[in-house]
Amino acid sequence: MKAKYVNPFTDFGFKKIFGEEASKPLLIDFLNALLPPEDKIYQLNFRNTEQTGLSEYDRRAIFDIYCENEKGEKFIVELQKAKQNFFKDRTIYYATFPIREQAEKGEWNYELKSVYCIGILDFTFDDYETEPEKHEVLHTIKLKNQHGKVFYDKLTFIYLEMPNFKLAEQELASRLDKWLYFIKNLEDFQQIPSIFSDEVFNQAFEKAELAKLGQSEMDKYESSLKIYRDLKGVMDTAFDEGKLEGKLEGLVEGKLEGLAEGKLEGIVEALKTTARNAKQMGLSTEEIVKLTGLSNQEIEKL
Repeated sequence: MKAKYVNPFTDFGFKKIFGEEASKPLLIDFLNALLPPEDKIYQLNFRNTEQTGLSEYDRRAIFDIYCENEKGEKFIVELQKAKQNFFKDRTIYYATFPIREQAEKGEWNYELKSVYCIGILDFTFDDYETEPEKHEVLHTIKLKNQHGKVFYDKLTFIYLEMPNFKLAEQELASRLDKWLYFIKNLEDFQQIPSIFSDEVFNQAFEKAELAKLGQSEMDKYESSLKIYRDLKGVMDTAFDEGKLEGKLEGLVEGKLEGLAEGKLEGIVEALKTTARNAKQMGLSTEEIVKLTGLSNQEIEKL
């Protein structure tokens, strides 16, 4: 059956729903569903998503969505489609940009506005030490001391592990539940479920409807969708082959090593193909690094 709505896990779909000027009411509603009531947002202004370091030698960062509320607090909202080495390190690095940009010239008392880094993940972490954590969707992290008490409350990391969200429509109990259900199932909807009856979600469905896109936007969406499917195919293959390799432990070591090398080469080639497609779309090297996990040098050679 042909899809009626965009896939929100594509770069185009995510930014269409949450990253345009007309999308501000949707983004505000989504963020307020994540935050405690005392941190409610009333207004947002989009900021430049491309961040550069203090010198020409510093690395760049490109955020999916970067915005600021009426109190000057900063919000980075990132969609992450696949596991990546040092993913947590990257989110910590991203947080340094909205912190550093608050520095004032001349005398300054170092008072900072809050920074929130929000990651919508199309994968799950694999480093949990306790069983309940493996099935949680929402993870909120702050800087704490050895007694578990919050030491600094102006830096917050929020991760949403979308594969762990498994609620059915009749089980949705909160505003956040509705947003997660919307994000996870949007591409499969053929009509608007009855639970989405308010103006905000009506607007979200209208923005996401493929029939409302012009030809130029449709071309961009199709390219974005192809990149998403290519990357997901590579990651799914890697996962399946990883399980297969586990079953082949009894094989002769030389054969197993040769098989693993062949699989690795195939995965790398698929990632390079995705990178070439992204280049043709006009994505920057930094964006392609984020998308595929390939190095700058590997991408520049393509």
